[in-house]
Amino acid sequence: MSQERVNPVELAKPSGFSHAVVTTGSRIVHLAGQTALDADGKVVGGDVVGQFRQALGNLLVALRAAGGSADQLASLTVYLTDVDDYKRRAKEIGVVWRELVGGSYPAMAAVGVSRLWDREAVVELQGVAVLP
Repeated sequence: MSQERVNPVELAKPSGFSHAVVTTGSRIVHLAGQTALDADGKVVGGDVVGQFRQALGNLLVALRAAGGSADQLASLTVYLTDVDDYKRRAKEIGVVWRELVGGSYPAMAAVGVSRLWDREAVVELQGVAVLP
């Protein structure tokens, strides 16, 4: 399995994401949207940074259970109820990312939504990973 991050010079320099990821592998793992639910089904984490940490942790638990690892994430969509708050807290969220995933970024998108399935949730993460 290999992944090539593609960031063309004709596009603005990416920060916290890659413009494209080219992969080869034999297994594709589609990861369901994860919010900041704990094992008891309660939303935890409080603010967007805490909820991002829990949601990303949940996504990585599902990925590991499917036989993958964080560096195999090829694509990630972040759904947010407050995009401005996420942008204000981007440096803190970046610290969480590097702590849980490392310095490699998949192709990413952030989408503002009016609400998420779990009413108390402010962030939801959905991803795709490519495994050997």
